[in-house]
Formats: sequence, C-alpha cells, structure tokens
Amino acid sequence: MEGVPLREFRTALRGATYRGDVPEIIRLLEESTWPEEVLQLVGGALLVALSSSSPECHDLAHRCVARLRDRAWDGDADLAEAMCARLGESPQPMLRPIPVDLAELADVREGDPAHGGGRVDLRTGEVWPEMSFDDDLEDSDDEEDDDDEDREDSRWLWVDPVGSRPGYRDMEIFIDRLDDAHDAELLTVAISGPGAFRRFKQVLASRPEAADRWYAFSEDRTRGRARAWLAAQGYTPAPRRAAPGH
Repeated sequence: MEGVPLREFRTALRGATYRGDVPEIIRLLEESTWPEEVLQLVGGALLVALSSSSPECHDLAHRCVARLRDRAWDGDADLAEAMCARLGESPQPMLRPIPVDLAELADVREGDPAHGGGRVDLRTGEVWPEMSFDDDLEDSDDEEDDDDEDREDSRWLWVDPVGSRPGYRDMEIFIDRLDDAHDAELLTVAISGPGAFRRFKQVLASRPEAADRWYAFSEDRTRGRARAWLAAQGYTPAPRRAAPGH
C-alpha cells in the first residue's frame, strides 16, 4: 500500500464513498497500489466517482475492470460490467438499482440458517434479518397499501440463508495464500472441528498484519457474493450516501 496501512486505506475509502467525496476517492486510489483483497471496495468507490464525469476516473476505472476480470471472484464480472456501462463502453445492465448495503446483505445470507435469512426492502434498500422482522413492521406500511397484497409482496426481496460454508471456504483459501508457513499451519489447525471461526480469529488476534489482510479479503469475498446474488435476482446495489451536512 506504499506505506498506507491496509486498514486505514479501507476505512478512508469507505468513508469517501459514503460521503460521495470524488476528489478524495481519486486521491486515495491514485496514491495506492490496490492489493487484490480490496477490488470490490475499489470498484464500488469508482462507480460513485464515475457518476461525476471526472476524467481522472476513467484510467482508474479501466485499471480496476482489468484486474476484476483477471481475479474473477464471485461478483467481479457483475461489478466490471457495471463500471463499463458507466464508462459508456457497454449497455446498461437490465438491473433495478436499490440502495442496499452489501455487507448487511451478506450477513443475512451467510449467517446462521437457524435465524431464517431475511428480507430487503426494495423501496429503501434496508436489510431486515428475519428474526427482527415482525407484524409491527408490516403494519407500518402506508394505510393505502393495507389491502393491496400484490403491492405489499412486491415491496420485499426475500433472502434465503446459505449458512457459513462460503465463509469457511474463505478461510481455507486465505490460508493457502499465506506466505508464512508457520501461520498457515496454526490457522489450518484452528479451523479443524467445531468453533473454527472463533479459533481462527483468536490466532489472527496476535498477528495484526495477517488479521488486516484477512478482514479485507473476507469483506471483498462476501461483498462479491452478495453482489452476484443480487444480480441474479435482477437488482444492482446503488450507492448509499450520507445525508447533506454529514
């Protein structure tokens, strides 16, 4: 990262994206080398920056598209296609934009199946875990919608849980990518048997650099899977911006 800690880079880029701060997005991306673990985050930031028609973004976007296509993780092709469309180099995907938080969506999809998945409010983009969703939320809808079941049903995108298997596979892939054989051995032992996720994080707690890499890697993998799932349902994430003055 050319001297910039990975955690700080990710925090700064997420903040600039949320604020819609195009100059800061461009500065951060021009001054970094983008490790492979952050390409979904980088692409999401560039989609916001490209909406400003800033010419500096074009080279950055082409660079990101090429790297996404080369990496080819889940969701990378969907993000690359969205960026090419924003650049005017391909048709806009026939997907409905909704302001959904991919991290929240991933938490619902890849959480404990016993909790029952959840729903996405297609009007607001809010993600509701099923365990927190009750009749009071449905009754909060406008009175004019109370007797219109078709309209009410069309409000929600149901999210079926897939459980922790993708996350466990992420741990295996991450371990395979480590250069430190000792760390790899310790983490391999940690993910054997019940309590794998807890033990994995306990090992990483004493290895800050590896931990930062893991959290970046895990976030990009889960965001990509959420993006790909959303596209398969006919939707694409729209930027969620901070309110004016924030």
